[in-house]
Amino acid sequence: MESAWKRAKRALGLSFCAQAPRRSSLDDVGDSLSDVRLSDGSLSVLSSDSGYRALIPTTPTPTSSGLKVSKSKVKSLKKTCTICLGPMKPGQGQALFTAECSHEFHFHCISSNVRHGNYICPICRSNWTEIPFHTSTNSPIPLQLPRPLTTPVLRQSISLPARPHEPGLFNDDEPVDHTQVLTPPKETQSGSELKSVEIVTYTEFSSVVQNVTKDDFALLVHIRAPRTNSSPRAPVDLVTVLDTSGSMAGTKLALLKRAMGFVIQNLGPSDRLSVIAFSSSARRLFPLRRMSDSGRQLALTAVNSLTAGGGTNIAEGLKKGAKVIEDRLLKNPVSSIILLSDGQDTYNVSPSIKGVNNVRMEYKCLVPSRYIPVHAFGFGTDHDSTALHSISEASGGTFSFIEDEGVIQDAFAQCIGGLLSVVVQRMRVSLECVQNGVSISEIKSGSYASLIKGDGRNGLIEAGVLYADEERDFLISVKVPKVCVEETILVRVGCSYKDPVTKETLNLEAKKVSIQRPRISVAETGSVEVDRERNRVRASEAMALARASAEKGALSEAVEILEGERNRLSETLTGKMGDKLCVSLDAELKEMQERMKSRKRYEESGRAYVLSGLSSHSWQRATARGDSTEGDSLVRSYQTPLMSDMVQRSQTLGFGGFRRPIQPR
Repeated sequence: MESAWKRAKRALGLSFCAQAPRRSSLDDVGDSLSDVRLSDGSLSVLSSDSGYRALIPTTPTPTSSGLKVSKSKVKSLKKTCTICLGPMKPGQGQALFTAECSHEFHFHCISSNVRHGNYICPICRSNWTEIPFHTSTNSPIPLQLPRPLTTPVLRQSISLPARPHEPGLFNDDEPVDHTQVLTPPKETQSGSELKSVEIVTYTEFSSVVQNVTKDDFALLVHIRAPRTNSSPRAPVDLVTVLDTSGSMAGTKLALLKRAMGFVIQNLGPSDRLSVIAFSSSARRLFPLRRMSDSGRQLALTAVNSLTAGGGTNIAEGLKKGAKVIEDRLLKNPVSSIILLSDGQDTYNVSPSIKGVNNVRMEYKCLVPSRYIPVHAFGFGTDHDSTALHSISEASGGTFSFIEDEGVIQDAFAQCIGGLLSVVVQRMRVSLECVQNGVSISEIKSGSYASLIKGDGRNGLIEAGVLYADEERDFLISVKVPKVCVEETILVRVGCSYKDPVTKETLNLEAKKVSIQRPRISVAETGSVEVDRERNRVRASEAMALARASAEKGALSEAVEILEGERNRLSETLTGKMGDKLCVSLDAELKEMQERMKSRKRYEESGRAYVLSGLSSHSWQRATARGDSTEGDSLVRSYQTPLMSDMVQRSQTLGFGGFRRPIQPR
């Protein structure tokens, strides 16, 4: 098996810079986007039709100040601006800046870095005391040079200014543009592809004898979201809250910049992005801005300005990210926050009160609302998985564990593959008992809020947001009474939801769920679909019990719980059939057992792995953990086709390929 460092090198593509690919004329989006370099070891992102040729890479070496670059590479870049990768030749009409460390840049490129608060050299990381400064948007401060030079070089000596002042109210978001998404193309008005939510129901058995009472008869409500092969998609407001504490220095920061470059390149021109960086404190690097060509260039420059240093103040970062969401003047239909951290929150959670319930209450008041999910990512093996998991749970988001630092881009890719394909919002599933004597006794809905009203005659499930082709399963237990008729209608299942593109609220016709009531018992095999869902629910419950035992220090008990569940799983109907989900569940339970065999292993990776699995099963949504983003992984539950496609795009990009981003049609 590859070591973590080798996988990190492969993920970096053995390169140390990232370029924003120039768009071809087929994009019909106006001016081309200038190439922007992401320092600290990010990957070169090259379009196959752009005509660019990748620089020969060097192997990155982790250091406290970034990634080392070979002398031959530096020599080859002497006449190239390492920010935009454009040429720096005399007589081309562009001012140049030579820093006190002797590295040269285009004046407008490096001054943009300075405006974002970055006062260190992107190449050697040395601190500057003399920096470039613009007096206007048109021209730099003129400087009388002591002697003529063949290349016009500008150096301006001024006092180091304070970082740009942050406004008290983040209402400076760029206006939204819905012109591309509000009118669906004509070809989507007809056809056979799925246009609305589909509901299918299954009963544990198709019949129950008339003179028999069942107190916990199971029925399954299966929901599938529409596809979006030719439909427009809803634009996104995305706020990224990124840890830049001292522990992120070197390879981690390089990988983060590379992953953010991938996110920026795959957002469409109607999507908006904001970047928050936090260490000991938090600051907004980039306001909520549309990802047009110019917006992408500015976003890449802001990401390039990230530097590592200080402590880890997750709460401050989360507060600032929530403030961007809450203060914005306008809103895109879909909104989300991505939170990444690699360390323990050293500012807000005291070790003496670091219990699960305390941490959950600590952060719950910081998330914007349940309609703004925070998708949290624990980076490496020293992050605060309990805190990040509680943040995601409180907001309706997911928690992913990036154990192998090299797969951070794949983890981000899977997440945005979902966010860029939201087709259902605020889904509500209603249950109504029809015949006398029938009542709802239990609803298994994971983290989705559910309610049984009054005497059990009505039930409700808040199913939230669905991505394209995403599925949800809810297991319902009902009481079936004795009857003297040949059929019993158990429930009527209805559904309402909001279309994020048209903003319409749609109501589906209620579907009747019934069983036959013969006088004589008829032998039959139980429903495969119900058995499969029951196994998924019981496996996730076993994971939660095992985690509770592990947190109390009873690791052997936790391992026994998981072993017992594996044995039970193998004896079920779908377990004996070799069902794909059962195989995946068994592999996941086995991996959790391995990570609970010692206290050290559990603290390093077991807790985070289990919490990420619980997050995935409770929301029925894909999370990154272990090798879950790899094509041959057994733990790939809930990944939608578009999420899988985005991960594949990320992995292809890791080897120098590039594909155009998914954009609203």
